[in-house]
Parts: sequence; C-alpha cells; structure tokens
Amino acid sequence: MNTTHTAAPAPTFRLWLMMVLEFVIWGAWLPLIWGYMGASREDGGLGFTGAQIAWVGSAFAIASIVGIFFSSQFADRTFSAEKFMAFSHLVGGLAILGMFWAKDFPLFFALMLVHSLLYVPTISVANSIAFTHMQNAEKEFGLVRMGGTIGWILAAWPLFFLLEGKTGVAATTAKANIFLVAGIASLILAAYSLSLPHTPPKRTATGDGGLAWLKAAKDLGKPFLLVLFVVTFIDSVIHNGYFLLAGNFLGDAKAAAIPQKWIMPVMSIGQVAEIATMAVLGAVLARLGWKTTMILGILGHAARFAVFAFMPQNQLMIIVVQVLHGVCYAFFFATLYIFIDAAFPKDVRSSAQSLFNLLVLGLGDLAAKWLFIPLQERLTADGVTDYRQLFLVPTFMALAAAVLLAIAFWPPGSLTSAAETRDDPETEPQLVA
Repeated sequence: MNTTHTAAPAPTFRLWLMMVLEFVIWGAWLPLIWGYMGASREDGGLGFTGAQIAWVGSAFAIASIVGIFFSSQFADRTFSAEKFMAFSHLVGGLAILGMFWAKDFPLFFALMLVHSLLYVPTISVANSIAFTHMQNAEKEFGLVRMGGTIGWILAAWPLFFLLEGKTGVAATTAKANIFLVAGIASLILAAYSLSLPHTPPKRTATGDGGLAWLKAAKDLGKPFLLVLFVVTFIDSVIHNGYFLLAGNFLGDAKAAAIPQKWIMPVMSIGQVAEIATMAVLGAVLARLGWKTTMILGILGHAARFAVFAFMPQNQLMIIVVQVLHGVCYAFFFATLYIFIDAAFPKDVRSSAQSLFNLLVLGLGDLAAKWLFIPLQERLTADGVTDYRQLFLVPTFMALAAAVLLAIAFWPPGSLTSAAETRDDPETEPQLVA
C-alpha cells in the first residue's frame, strides 16, 4: 500500500538560533582569554606561565579526543540529542561561570577542562540535530550554520570594543567578564535546548547499541572517506595556522603594519564574508558539487597565504584578501559537515561528526602549533621574520591538499547530493517541530 507523506516545514529559525547561542559561548571567551591568563597578578591577570597557558589551550584538543569515545556515543545511541545538549550546556555553563572567580591554575584548568569536555561534543551534536530536521541539507545548512558566525561576532565584537575603552589593570580585570558572558549564554542554551525538535538516539539495524565511534571509524576504510579524512587534517592544520600567525603578521611594523586596535576588525572581515558565503553555499553546492566546492575552499587558503608571502607590506591587498576566509570555511568545512551527514549511517552521525572534529578542533590545532610556532622562530632573526618562506609552507600545503582531493576523492554515485541521501521517510518518520 502506498502512503503519501507530507513533510513538515523545517524548523529553520529554531535551528539557526541554536547555532547563534552555540557559538556565542565560544566566541565570548576565546579571543581574550590569552591576555587575561598571561598578564601578571599586579596587572589584574592570572600570571600563568607559558606552559600553563598551553595546557588551558589544549583543553579543546583533549575534549575532541575524549568526545569520540564517550559523549558522541551517548548522543548517537543513548540520549536524545536535545537532552544531551541541555545537560552538557548546563554543567559546562556552570564550569565556565566558575572560571570568573578561579585565580589559581589547578582550579582554572580543571574548570576549563570540564567545560571543554561538555562543550566540544555539542558542536557535533548541534550539527546532527540540524541535519536530522532539515529537508534539504545542501540548501538549508549554510543558512542555519550562518547563525554560528553571527553568534561569534555578537559575542566577540562588543566585548572587544568595550574592553578597548579601558587601560591597565582595569582593562585586564574586566576581561574576566568573558566567562560570565559565556556561562550565561551556555545556561540560556541549556534551557533552549529542551524546546528543540525531539531527536531520539538511533539504534543499529540489529537493534543493539554497539560502539558508534568504532563503526564510524571502520567506515574510514572506504577510500573516498579516507582521502577526505587526510585532506581534512591538512586543511585543519592550515586553518588553525592562520589564527596562530595572522595576528603577529598584521601587527608587525616591518610587514603589514596594521595598528593593534584594528587587527581584530581586519581579521573579522573574514567572518562577515563567511556570513555571505554561507548564504550562497546551497546554490554553489547545487551547481558545482561536493568535490569542486571543497577544492575552492582549500584554494582560498592558498590564495590568502600567497598574498601574505609575496605582498607582505601591501596593506590594501592584505585587508581585501581577508574576505577569502568565508570561502575557506564555508566551502570546505561547512560542506564537509553536510557530506559527513550524507555519507555515514544515521546511527553514527554524531560520532562521525566528532571523528572529523577531532581533526578540526584537536589534532589539526596541535599540529599547527607544533609546525608553525617553531617554524616562525627559525625564520626570525634580529626581530625580522622571513614571511615569504613562512607563508609559502601553508600555501604549498593547501595546493597539495587540493590536488589530492581532485585526483583521489571519488564518492559513489549514490552521494551525488545530500538531498538524495537523506533518510527515506518510509523508514524514518519526519519529526515535527
């Protein structure tokens, strides 16, 4: 008997608002925490050593590894995703709120680790919730994920300019407010998560729980997924390297020589461009397909670093080329998340997202620090950095990744579009918001 299914309207705005709140949390503390930790006690900071700051900075990487084995497993097989989000943001929000009062390293690091262990998996789970309730991921995800970029800007820009008006001890002390903003946003999202569309855990075809992360990892044995995994690692190293290197380069009087107060606004041009790129991602995917779209995202890195390498003192070009950040992120990483949702079985999608986020948020970040920080030190003499040699490294890495994707990434014909690979409504009922 044939049954006609009428798809309920996708809760696009609710998913968009979820992304806004998700990234307000991260955007509130990340840009300003480093100066707060490094400043001396007398100047209102925490007076942490370089090693202690590095440990705090590694909390996300630790969480991205642990999340594969535990958190995403629960989200895939045990708890409904919206309840997982609510619990994680409640406890994680309380942890980062506590960082406002924490002054000693052991407690501060412990609270950051708790927050990271609970927050990092929610990035993957938020994606899974969005994909479950979108009718056409290719068309809708860019618009939904745009909310994350807006959330980051809403958190980071006002805090930055508010603190810019303060000087000395007052400025450093005021930076502790980033933890209040992040914590309050997390608690709001915890409550809001309970109003999100119900997203139950998925069982395997045989009905057992199983290890979702292990099943997702086994799927990397498929050549096209293995190639994408390797390319994602390379692109993640390049992406994280940009944030490690760009600030010093832009402010270097012997290079771009951009005044310190304008460095963050200049880098934020890329975030504004990201909003526009996310808005057109669906149309680009429909016209160009997975491979070409992701290759363009990778080549955006190559073009930006090439400008840095060959025109280090051309302020106008350096500022203009920041718009490529939107291409780099939306065309590769956002497309990657859509593809993962289409390529992996429905019962391991949170774990699959976490598996790739291990590269984006964890191993890629650590590898960027191990590669680019020592490299910049070796290429700096008497206070002068050889930016051409420095930036040619990520330029050629990006070109190599693009070539690898072009010649070795051949997904099966059944993955021609995300819309065609969504779950069949005959076997998976549409969940109504």
